[in-house]
Amino acid sequence: MKKLLLTAAIVLVLALAGCGTKEKASGADSKDVTINIGIQQSLGPLMLAQNQKWFEKEFKKIGVNVKWTEFQSGPPQFEGLASGHLDFGQVGNSPVISGQGADIPFLEIANSSDGLKGNAILVGKNSKIKSVKDLKGKKIAVAKGSSGFNLLYRALDQNGLKPSDVKIIQLQPDEAQPAFENGSVDAWSIWEPFISLQNLKNEARILADGDSLKVASPGFTIVREGFAKDHPELVVKFLQVYQKALEWQNEHFEESVDILAKQKNLDKDVVRQVLKNNPAYNRPTSKEIIAEQQRTADFQQSLGVIKKKIDTGDVVDNSFIEKALKEK
Repeated sequence: MKKLLLTAAIVLVLALAGCGTKEKASGADSKDVTINIGIQQSLGPLMLAQNQKWFEKEFKKIGVNVKWTEFQSGPPQFEGLASGHLDFGQVGNSPVISGQGADIPFLEIANSSDGLKGNAILVGKNSKIKSVKDLKGKKIAVAKGSSGFNLLYRALDQNGLKPSDVKIIQLQPDEAQPAFENGSVDAWSIWEPFISLQNLKNEARILADGDSLKVASPGFTIVREGFAKDHPELVVKFLQVYQKALEWQNEHFEESVDILAKQKNLDKDVVRQVLKNNPAYNRPTSKEIIAEQQRTADFQQSLGVIKKKIDTGDVVDNSFIEKALKEK
């Protein structure tokens, strides 16, 4: 009888030790994780959350670290995803198409903007260019593979022009801005906040935008596919923190304007116009947006920008945002 009791006690101790080991391993795994977030110059909830350290505060509760990396445009973020150095980001419509065409493993986990007024072709205040057709033979600055790149090519196509009819100068925003301001280029296809900045500061004119061209340039929150497979609960949490930032921005609009204006050293009027022109969302990607993305992908394939036919719905995974909004 004593032997039986001793055996049972040993089994119980080993079982409890096993449970304790599992819990400790799980906690250690969580503490070893760092989420790497990419951010551009785009004004909105992501930048607001960065400023207020909301991601750091929330993820610290579960032992997860946060690291930020700033990018000039969307395409370089996909290099980060491909190399495993970036986990989350927000980009425009064209970078995700190029990324998918290059077989980079990522997922679109939420629609972050409709982009109708978030991209535009700008010309100087005193420019003689009055229509897209007047761009023939002119120098146009644009970041290759960006949402501005797609808008420019769609605008040219709608107006009977080929890319070879204009002189496309591939420049990132930090290079394009001085080139546009000093007249080295005749036009600039760009996104917010640069549109509002040039419009209010230098009285630059909007030659065309997504609204006038009827070309949507939606934005997306993206995640590295490997990260989503390994840490699905952290993907949901990321979207929940972003949702809190979005709601705070909407509920404290003027305070948000003040914070973002100070962070980027911009006039409050510029920030206010950016936020109104390009409202932020955190919602599932709709069938309509997927269809618009497919039209863009097919157009880019016809130009040889991407080399193969893709199905833009293949990278959409709404399960994370649906769970995030349900459980918030």
